[in-house]
Amino acid sequence: MSASDLREALVAASRGMNAAGVNRGTSGNVSVRVGNGMLITPSTVTYQDLTPSDLVAMALDGSVQSPVGARPSTEWRLHAAIYEHRTDVQAVLHAHPQYATALACLRRGIPPFHYMVAVAGGEDIRCSEYATVGTPALARAAVAALEGRRACLLANHGIVACAASPAEALALAVEVEALAGQYIAAKHAGEPVLLPEDEMRRVCAAFETYRRA
Repeated sequence: MSASDLREALVAASRGMNAAGVNRGTSGNVSVRVGNGMLITPSTVTYQDLTPSDLVAMALDGSVQSPVGARPSTEWRLHAAIYEHRTDVQAVLHAHPQYATALACLRRGIPPFHYMVAVAGGEDIRCSEYATVGTPALARAAVAALEGRRACLLANHGIVACAASPAEALALAVEVEALAGQYIAAKHAGEPVLLPEDEMRRVCAAFETYRRA
């Protein structure tokens, strides 16, 4: 994908967060890996007004390359830490969807109540330890919760989804939010029957095959 295409894809995913109902206002942020750094959404810019030239190019140490004087998302450390620890991740999306955030505020992850939980890469979707917004501690907590996974909940905060492209990261965030809503509904009606570990291992293996096909 060309540099201009990457920028367009990042803008599309940023606008798509609110359109898909996984985010509101200017909260949330999206990035894509570029070489040894990343492109990330700027701070406090309304997504409907976002243009490719507004995106902030920066190194993973936090130094801004362009535009001069630009302010990257306050969660840039979260994105940078994921890229540093996960060479398989090319795009990161962080958002505050209603149901997944509700679970995160209870500090509950999503157990294997449905086989689609495997879409996030494992037998469950974890909730991270709590840490203050925008801090290195939050970045570390997210990296830990994402070990062996492509998505996690952030305690009292929201979600993170990782993928090969901004569009795929958005699609994963939408799936996680749907699962969170289904899990809450099931808990309201009774106690969901969880799938056993061996079944989830089979499903995870099948998902990996689908992804490579």
